[in-house]
Amino acid sequence: MRTTVVRRTALAASAAALALLVTACGDSSGDDVKNGDSATAQADKSAAKALTAAELAKVALVQADVKSGTLTEKVPVKDDIAQEKVTTKDAACAPLAYLQSATYVGKPAAVVKRTWKGDAAKPAAGASDENQFLAKLDVAQAVITLASYEDGGAEQAMKDLNTSAEKCAAGFSYTVTGTKSDALKVTKTPAPEGADEALALTVTVDAGLKAPMKAVVVRKGTTVAYVPAVNFASASTGKDYAFPTEIIDAQLAKLD
Repeated sequence: MRTTVVRRTALAASAAALALLVTACGDSSGDDVKNGDSATAQADKSAAKALTAAELAKVALVQADVKSGTLTEKVPVKDDIAQEKVTTKDAACAPLAYLQSATYVGKPAAVVKRTWKGDAAKPAAGASDENQFLAKLDVAQAVITLASYEDGGAEQAMKDLNTSAEKCAAGFSYTVTGTKSDALKVTKTPAPEGADEALALTVTVDAGLKAPMKAVVVRKGTTVAYVPAVNFASASTGKDYAFPTEIIDAQLAKLD
């Protein structure tokens, strides 16, 4: 009976966490989003050109770039969450809502998405059915969104995210394709090195219990990589988990 209850609770919490991230597994590598003219952009920023969709696809991760897990390049377009499908009453929190929903900030010139799922560790010998079940859920999953920007848009996206993390630190609510989600707290954590700018966050969400979701955003030149990650075992227990830093390291290496 106890194992059945744990399974039901874990599955419910996992579903809630999945809804928060909205899977957002689509591939937009063929889509160019036109950015508006910026007559007031600084000359140095204007000189830096955004990568085209084809160029962005070349620096996006492939399976050979990662040491573990499964990297998916082609995922159904229907699973991709468009920015306009994400709404929040407080405009200051919109950048965080976009990040939580595995989409981008601002209006990029081109976008490419990938998904990654880590390898599950084998449960200890003699583990109970309950622990074996939770071990299968104890896997980090991430969405990698690469977005390139014209006219200083990449720098502005990072600025907007940092401002949003400060103004919405006490929490915020947002809606994705009609489903409401609640972020209870936003905390900045140590960001990775090797980027022109970097931001790392832990967002405590309401997934039936208080559970952490993590995200890292890095900028190299005119390109921003948004990488939110979830762990379904963590969503089931509320315990902390390690962000898959190998994904960020691999992505930064390809952006050099």
